[in-house]
Amino acid sequence: MKNIKTKIAISGALGRMGKILIKEIKKNKCIKLIYGLVPNTQIKNHCNNDKKYFLNKKKFLTTLSILKKNKNISSFDTLIDFSTPCTTIKMIEYCIKYKKKMIIGTTGFNPIQINIIKKASKIIPILYSPNFSIGINVIHKIIQYISNILGNNSDIEIIESHHRNKIDAPSGTALQLGKIISKSMNWNFNESAIFSRYGNIGTRKNHTIGFSTIREGNTIGEHTILFSNEHEKISIKHKAINRSVFAKGALKAAIWIHNKKKGLYNMSDVLHNISIL
Repeated sequence: MKNIKTKIAISGALGRMGKILIKEIKKNKCIKLIYGLVPNTQIKNHCNNDKKYFLNKKKFLTTLSILKKNKNISSFDTLIDFSTPCTTIKMIEYCIKYKKKMIIGTTGFNPIQINIIKKASKIIPILYSPNFSIGINVIHKIIQYISNILGNNSDIEIIESHHRNKIDAPSGTALQLGKIISKSMNWNFNESAIFSRYGNIGTRKNHTIGFSTIREGNTIGEHTILFSNEHEKISIKHKAINRSVFAKGALKAAIWIHNKKKGLYNMSDVLHNISIL
């Protein structure tokens, strides 16, 4: 059994994260790359410009081809998806049809799309996480603890910074941090979250979480959570130094979910199994 490899397909294979995933798979003895999926318009150019990421051109498939054909294409176990919300939803339909497991790292989903993911998880195993960093998922546990003690008596702020090309804001990670705090405090997240401040906004209300977004340069990802009151301030900061941290986490998740049944999982579930970290 130890020699059995998890067979992977990557949706968004030649995006920022896709390329790093491919590099990390080559280093991982427990995983084998079967296919990389790219948008139809990119396939020809990327085959010529990005040969170093694949062993051969046969590992390239367009997203459209995998949706329309099934001969030999379904020979993987798990799909890792770092693409766009619309593409992810299409790939969910495919994975349900062929009973494939999914690791979803795409962010920017709307409530309807989130609901589709939840419904799909009642049929197939899905692990969804806005951030696959082990460190950020450890921080989830820390802020739960702090919230339970100081949340009612603190002003809470979440500050996130990413590269200039990130299109969704606040980041999925920042939103997840806010939702974890809200859940710990039994607050309604939609009522507690403050996403913009402008003009004469008055004094700050209690039981609120402020969000600040920065988009600049090549910042990979930085998140700061502040708990502040009149006596003291706690600042928790996580900075991703290299994008490989996200790829490594996603691959750990793919190995972890290999034998799992239907359900919606997250990285906290993976962290319970210390032996794979």
